[in-house]
Amino acid sequence: MARIILGITGGIAAYKACEVIRLLIGAGHEVLPLPTRGAERFVAAETFAALARTPLTTDLYPHLTRADLIVVAPLTAHTMARLAHGLADDVLTETVLAHDGPILVAPAMNTRMWEHPATRANLALLQARGVGVVGPTSGDLAEGEVGVGRMAEPAEIVARAEALLRPPSTLDGLDVVVTAGGTREPIDSIRFIGNRSSGRMGIAIAAEARRRGARVTLLAANVTVPLPVGVEVIEIATAADLEREALAHGSADVIVMAAAVGDYRAEEPIDGKRAKDGAVWNVALTPTPDIAEALGKRRSAAQVFVAFGAEHGTAGLERKRTMLVEKNVNLVVYNDVGGDGIGFDAADNEVTLVTATGDRHVPRAPKALIAMAVLDEVERLLAER
Repeated sequence: MARIILGITGGIAAYKACEVIRLLIGAGHEVLPLPTRGAERFVAAETFAALARTPLTTDLYPHLTRADLIVVAPLTAHTMARLAHGLADDVLTETVLAHDGPILVAPAMNTRMWEHPATRANLALLQARGVGVVGPTSGDLAEGEVGVGRMAEPAEIVARAEALLRPPSTLDGLDVVVTAGGTREPIDSIRFIGNRSSGRMGIAIAAEARRRGARVTLLAANVTVPLPVGVEVIEIATAADLEREALAHGSADVIVMAAAVGDYRAEEPIDGKRAKDGAVWNVALTPTPDIAEALGKRRSAAQVFVAFGAEHGTAGLERKRTMLVEKNVNLVVYNDVGGDGIGFDAADNEVTLVTATGDRHVPRAPKALIAMAVLDEVERLLAER
C-alpha cells in the first residue's frame, strides 16, 4: 500500500488525527505522523507513534522522507498561511515544501477565521497549486460557537486520501444514478409506513462516485443526513416516486439501488387524518412495484446495475444470490442489519459483495470506506464490459 505522512497541527481537532491514523493503518498503509509542537500540547507525539506502530523518528532529515501522499489534519489557519506562502520554519512545513506528490489538507478553525479574506486567499493559493481540501463542516466549535470550521470526519479524510492514491477512475465522465434513504407510504395525511434508513450509505456512494469523476444523480428518499456537494439531487417520497424517477434515469452507465424501498403500501390511504377513537384500525397492504426487477429488464449489456439487500441473519445471503439472475443484477450488496452498530441509521456498515464470480466480504468500516469497496467492484465490472 502507500506511505503517507500525516501532518498534525495545533488545534483542538488534533485528537481526531488519532482516528485518521487508525483508519489509514487499518487500510494497510504505512503512516509517519509529523505533529507540530502545537499539536503536542493536545496529544503527545508518543500517542501518534504508537497508533502508527512506528517509533518516534530520529531521522536528521525527516522532511526528505519519500511519501506517496501528505495529509495535514487538522490544518490550522496559521499553518495554512505558512504553507500558502512557502514558509519552512518547522519539520512539517519543510516536509510539505520538499514533497512533489499529492497533498490533502483538512482545515479546522473558528468560523470567523475561516471566513476571513486572508484565509480565503491562502486557501485559493493552495488549491491553485493542486492541493486537495476536505471540509471544514458546520457544527459545534471548541469555543462554544456553532458554524463552519469543524474538521471533516476521519472517515471522510481517509476516503479522500484513498481517492488521491487511486489511479484514474473508469467512472470518470460516466453517468451514475444512486438511490438513497427510505420510502414512506402514507396511510393517511399524517401517518405512513416507513423504515429506519437515514440515507447515509447511498449518500456515501454518491459522494465517492462524484470524487471519481462521475456525473451523479442522487434520488433521495426522505434522507436525514446532509446531502453531498456536486451531485444532482432529486427528492422523492414514495416507492411510486422512486420508480418513476429511476425508470426515467434508467439509461445511466451505472445504477446503484441503495435506498430501502418499502415492500408494501396502504391499499386505500385516507385523505386527511384518521382521528383516534379507540377502535381497531385495520389497514390492508398491497405490494409496491419491484423497481429493481423493472430496471433489470431494461438493463443493457454495457450497464452495471447494483442492488442492495438488507436482511436479518446470514440465511438471507442465499436469497440475495438469486437476485443476480432473477433481477438481472451485476452486483448485490448484502448487509445483515441485525448486527449492533451497522446498517440502518448507523455510521458503520459490514457487507458482502455478491457477483457471478463469487462473494467478497467487506468487514465493518465507516460507510465512506464501504462505498469505496462497492465502487471498486463496480469499476472491475465496468472493465469487463
